[in-house]
Amino acid sequence: MRFRKLWLTIGYALVAIIIFLSLTPSPPKLDIEQGDKLGHFLAYGTLMFWFCQIYATRSSRIAHALAFAAMGVALEYAQGMTDYRTFEYLDMLANATGVALGWAIASLTGGETLRRIERALLR
Repeated sequence: MRFRKLWLTIGYALVAIIIFLSLTPSPPKLDIEQGDKLGHFLAYGTLMFWFCQIYATRSSRIAHALAFAAMGVALEYAQGMTDYRTFEYLDMLANATGVALGWAIASLTGGETLRRIERALLR
């Protein structure tokens, strides 16, 4: 990967955004039933998909999946310690399900999305 540092920077920015959105008093809301669960699912799915593009080995993907799932659990506990957010086991489930789906989609698409972008940019 020629733009690996850029891709990693974007990935860690996604982590920072998820942390911020998890702990801010007024996160954006999806105006649908259980919209917050969908938000968790999409955020963690995107995060895992992104890092699967950078790290192709099974051991790296397992490590990232465990780290992101643990981050989701830790952020739920942190939310429970605030007086403006709530602790929810279903959010943890949505996070972990998103991680699993992100990995699955990356595997189904060959994990080559960022490499394809690089090839297109370098033409």
